[in-house]
Amino acid sequence: MPPLLHAQVSKHAIPIPIEGIDTTQRKDTSVCTKFETNCNKQLDLIDIGLMAIKKEKTKRIDTGEIKSTKLRISAIPAAGYTLQTGFAGIITANAAFYANKEANISSILTSIAYSERNQIILPLQANFWTKDNKYNIVLDWRYLYYPTYTYGLGMNTLLSDGYLINYSALRLHQMVLRKIAYDMYAGLGYNLDYFWSIREVNPPAGVKTDFEKYGLTPTELASGLTFTYLYDTRKNSINPETGNYLNVVYRPNLAFLGNNATWRSLIIDARKYLKLFPNSDNVLAFWNYDWLTVSGTPPYLMLPNTGSDPYSNTGRGYIQGRFRGKNMLYLESEYRFGITHNGLLGGVVFANAESFSEQTTNKFDKIAPGYGLGIRVKLNKFSKTNVALDYGFGTGGSGGFFVNLGEVF
Repeated sequence: MPPLLHAQVSKHAIPIPIEGIDTTQRKDTSVCTKFETNCNKQLDLIDIGLMAIKKEKTKRIDTGEIKSTKLRISAIPAAGYTLQTGFAGIITANAAFYANKEANISSILTSIAYSERNQIILPLQANFWTKDNKYNIVLDWRYLYYPTYTYGLGMNTLLSDGYLINYSALRLHQMVLRKIAYDMYAGLGYNLDYFWSIREVNPPAGVKTDFEKYGLTPTELASGLTFTYLYDTRKNSINPETGNYLNVVYRPNLAFLGNNATWRSLIIDARKYLKLFPNSDNVLAFWNYDWLTVSGTPPYLMLPNTGSDPYSNTGRGYIQGRFRGKNMLYLESEYRFGITHNGLLGGVVFANAESFSEQTTNKFDKIAPGYGLGIRVKLNKFSKTNVALDYGFGTGGSGGFFVNLGEVF
């Protein structure tokens, strides 16, 4: 299923700033420690808002390390933008708590979004950590009504080949991870993706589309077990400065689970972060995201495609779904640097490359490069959360703005 305006709408939307615990990361993200004494000298959008209201600078206290078992709930309106949705109005709510003082933060997030392209996105996500982080229970449930564009299969399509398709979808993903070593987890899960009322709205006249050749049906179902391995040494997953991340998910979609035929997929998500200078926040980051069909034939809407990672961030420079195929290889690198001494503004330059296998040969014949630059505006100096505003360029006239809360990867 295409990952869209994520239930953490922060990945695509800019919420009204609210003080409190940030619930969007796996680990405790308080970074203003006794070894970092400059947080109070830094400036963020919340400081600016407080100064505008109170007409004076107010000293704020970092609440990131206050590990209370009390449930904390907040709800906010937000505005979002992506190339595939246009502008969207969103109402989002979250709840957060700790199982005990040694546990990572647990969170429940939900929202409802309606876009200018008549899309409805209703997600519910939960990330529960048990006492002492022995188990991690993750839920990702979404309902979608989603008119969107498809461009065909492989790398030899044009931007002008795009046409509208329409469908509704239900995603029910859940897994349980168990700690097996320090910073290392493994676990099992079950994923269900169901699509219905699938139809081509304005396909090109007089030709048989790739969707029709592949097998256009009113419904599609993908039902599979998942086997997950996770290794994560990042201290702050919103804005990592150092560390490594590796997430491997093997998903066998077996016929007895309701699939038309058995097919298997493998996703490898690897990242590395290097702090180039000890007295600087500048970071060089690398990302490799590969989605492979190990065997069988996935449904068309379950094929790897541009922006098909959980946060819809692969392929900056291209609209979601621009390229699609049975196998996907992806590489990206980004250099993040500060602009102002008070930490309010920063910048990035990035470059990426993606390739999808061709339907007839299963070979990777072409590479689609992307590149661009962006501005970072500090929303919360304690968790180092930035509002990310990027402009990406692709080939064939592709390009556009990309908005996130937190870094792209």
